[in-house]
Amino acid sequence: MYTKNFEDNIKKELENLKQAGKFKVEREIEGAQGPEVEIKGKKFLMFASNNYLGLANNPEVVKSAKEALDTYGFGLSSVRFISGTETIHKQLEKKLAEFLGVEGAILYSTNFMANLGFFASLTNEAFGSDGNHVDAIYSDELNHASIIDSFKLCKKESVIKRIYKHGDLKMLEQMLEEDKEKNYRFKIIVTDGVFSMEGYLADLPKIKEISEKHEALLFVDDAHAVGVLGSTGAGTPEHFGLHGKIDVLSGTFGKALGGAVGGYIAGKKELIELLRQKSRTYIFSNSVPPSVVMASLRVLELLKEKPELLSKVSENAKYFREGAKKLGFNVLEGNHPIVPVMLNDAKITQDMSKKLLEHGLYVVGLWFPVVPEGTARLRFQVSAAHTKDQIDQALKILGDVGKEMSLI
Repeated sequence: MYTKNFEDNIKKELENLKQAGKFKVEREIEGAQGPEVEIKGKKFLMFASNNYLGLANNPEVVKSAKEALDTYGFGLSSVRFISGTETIHKQLEKKLAEFLGVEGAILYSTNFMANLGFFASLTNEAFGSDGNHVDAIYSDELNHASIIDSFKLCKKESVIKRIYKHGDLKMLEQMLEEDKEKNYRFKIIVTDGVFSMEGYLADLPKIKEISEKHEALLFVDDAHAVGVLGSTGAGTPEHFGLHGKIDVLSGTFGKALGGAVGGYIAGKKELIELLRQKSRTYIFSNSVPPSVVMASLRVLELLKEKPELLSKVSENAKYFREGAKKLGFNVLEGNHPIVPVMLNDAKITQDMSKKLLEHGLYVVGLWFPVVPEGTARLRFQVSAAHTKDQIDQALKILGDVGKEMSLI
């Protein structure tokens, strides 16, 4: 029953969030996502979207989605194994596997669901449920929330979770050495390919070397890299010369690859088939809508047809990063279109984000607990769709507000 006590506690919690400066406000965009957006009839430069290739409103992608609606309808009203699998789902999984250089791929509603489904299935559901096993998972401390939450679904009695400091591969290897004689069934190393709050890339060559030395499965969440890094956009493995050589990949069509929804796990065909049989977030979730599937197929084609999208986003990110540094801001180094401008103080970051919006620049501030205490930042996200003039406008607004607030 919805009692007054229950209601009072909710109100108190909401007020606590506001007092702590952690209350999130959703800005309502009118119209399509793009390098510019409309809010209450006014135009703003958009530098807070994962739309890295500018495909979220690409006419050819939209056309494919519209054609799919006419041919396949709005949705399938079912999960995959009952009546929710169409030929186009299989086509997308096949094309995706080819793109990533692996044997197979399986679609999920989101990347979050893909990660939840993988770890729970592998540790809880697969190979019998007698509980007479213990698996070990080794995870970078800055891995995405979906990975952290995945571990919560793993049975405590059958999984040992070990967290190593961000990028500290000596610590990772030390953990594996310490566990060498322990009778773990599986050892799984888990890392983001690109860490979304910093734009840092994982050192995949070294992590791959460590995984092989210690016979550990290597799992890479490449959500922020697929479509962005590598000569064809196949992500961090391709960027590091490891195309098709990572054991398990997860990723999304919800960022660079069209910006809608749809996640995946990709790897060995036997693993993919096992997930089809055992993964609860796949088995009990509705199929990805046909319009998203057809649009995603077109996105994979566009990556082949328009390789200039990859070079453009790289050039734009470099241009913006150098411009922000010249203004005098502390900018994290990197070669990804995530460009964090470090302000460190949460209140200053909140105030600056608001002032930038007032001047026509949409960028989101991040502070604890989203990032570690004392490392508040503005996270700029650059797109291939941004023109040089738009980037120059953004830099001018950033510089003007920075001076207004005596930050530069």
